[in-house]
Amino acid sequence: MPLVLVTGGTGHLGRDLVSRLVQAGHHVRILARRPQPESDVECALGDLATGEGLGEALDGVHTVINAATYSPIARRGSVKPLDFVKSPTAVDVDGTERLLAFSGAAGVQHFLHVSIVGLEDASLPYARVKLAGEQLVRRSGLPWSVIRAMPFHYLLEKMLSNLSWLPVWPVPNAMFNPVDTSDVADYLVRCAFDGGRGTRAEIGGPDDLSLAAIAREFLRARGMHRLVLPMPLSRKAARGMGFVVSDGVRGTRSWIDWLNRSQNADSAMAGT
Repeated sequence: MPLVLVTGGTGHLGRDLVSRLVQAGHHVRILARRPQPESDVECALGDLATGEGLGEALDGVHTVINAATYSPIARRGSVKPLDFVKSPTAVDVDGTERLLAFSGAAGVQHFLHVSIVGLEDASLPYARVKLAGEQLVRRSGLPWSVIRAMPFHYLLEKMLSNLSWLPVWPVPNAMFNPVDTSDVADYLVRCAFDGGRGTRAEIGGPDDLSLAAIAREFLRARGMHRLVLPMPLSRKAARGMGFVVSDGVRGTRSWIDWLNRSQNADSAMAGT
């Protein structure tokens, strides 16, 4: 099997992706800033934000799956005023540019880049950063693929959990179809080795839901009682905030399925 380098391999999507690659029998190396305890994969120490270790990490690599990103909103699970002004570029733009340069020097045969659905219309600085990184991939001389995904279930759960202190939840009544990282990982593995290149079909979840409905299902699953106050948005405003419905591949795990699975996992941990 050709060697696959995964960036972002220690994140939620990355862990699912590495697991799928290993199960399929692929030889996997992850780029990480710290040593990892994984026994089934190689670990190359390096950092996209600085370029440290990239040359060594790419030695002998056939395929790169770039799943690394840095979103302050996702990390904290909430939005701050600064997020409407700027977003860091060290990983998603500068890091992608470095990774592309080192990949070209190493003779990488496929550079698969993970991006986000609806970037052209989104107005948040993070979306503009993601679009800039994606454009670098498209302009590179490498054989490339770009796969855009909808927001992940775990991110929604994190952000809604941070609203727990509020008695009333004013949320946009905008439609979208969030997706589970396990479905995205399955799709990425398929696209990495099916011979296709270029802009691939985007991926979203199986159900089109409003954020208000998503919030209500979250509250039900967690046994919480809050007033959900749907806030109407124009189509333009909704798209600017990233609320779009993906028209590509659909995953199989719904938001309700994910909530139930997560709740069962939490209950099992509490009982140990």
